Amino acid sequence: MPQIAYLGTGLLGAAFVHAALGRGDHVTVWNRTAAKAEALAPLGATVAATPADAVRGATRVHLVLTDDDVVDEVIARLRPGLAADAIVLDHSTTLPSRTAERLPRLNTAGVRYLHCPVFIGPPAARESRGIIMVSGPQALFEVVRPALEQQAERVVYWGEQPDLAATYKLCGNAFILGMAGLVADVFQIARGGGVAPTDALRLLEFFNPAGIIAGRGRKMAAGDYTATFELTMARKDLRLMLETAAPRPLTLLPGLAARMDAHIAAGDGASDLGVIGRE
Repeated sequence: MPQIAYLGTGLLGAAFVHAALGRGDHVTVWNRTAAKAEALAPLGATVAATPADAVRGATRVHLVLTDDDVVDEVIARLRPGLAADAIVLDHSTTLPSRTAERLPRLNTAGVRYLHCPVFIGPPAARESRGIIMVSGPQALFEVVRPALEQQAERVVYWGEQPDLAATYKLCGNAFILGMAGLVADVFQIARGGGVAPTDALRLLEFFNPAGIIAGRGRKMAAGDYTATFELTMARKDLRLMLETAAPRPLTLLPGLAARMDAHIAAGDGASDLGVIGRE
């Protein structure tokens, strides 16, 4: 069975290791906080003392790290133990500009590297569900594609442009963070009107925000600001929301109000709400 390594065994990395061991892979793990790696030993993982020790003999090296600085540091530390034919799969969420520099630099230096960020939470990772996105050399992608398809339900290859997967990952996470902030504000409006948050969620039984996002999103992407919901009317409704929620703190809506006010002052009041996304 494959011999692989996981460097970074926090919540997500540990879940990936669980799944890999379940598939019968021989897995060596390393984590900066050793106890997190050692917790995987009873499941059958081999714990390494250093990144270089972790990758010795591995055909695939998976990185699940916190940020660009840590990625660069750990790659530098693992290189003395890295086999010439091993492929490094970096699942970390990183800055597109630094990814665009890192990927060709490493591949030119002989490190076979792909950026493979994910839309996968720990429970899904244990069950090999979710989405993996990949950017980098297609020849390397084709080598690891079967393994990635065991790791997730869907694998999306964006092409050889180094930073594409990194950019799409941030766009996706912006949806996730934005929706969490929006839900928080909806709950505050509900509380202000004497409605429990659990009852406010009943709206979703017949009201589908995803359809609105897709529909208005397509118009915004095309630069079509023909009004179906005038910005001035949307701003009036937002004022009512702010007043209903007061004095409870809000997460996203005050910033949205400021953006609307700037566009109205610039003469966009009769345009569609989507004009707030104009560059």
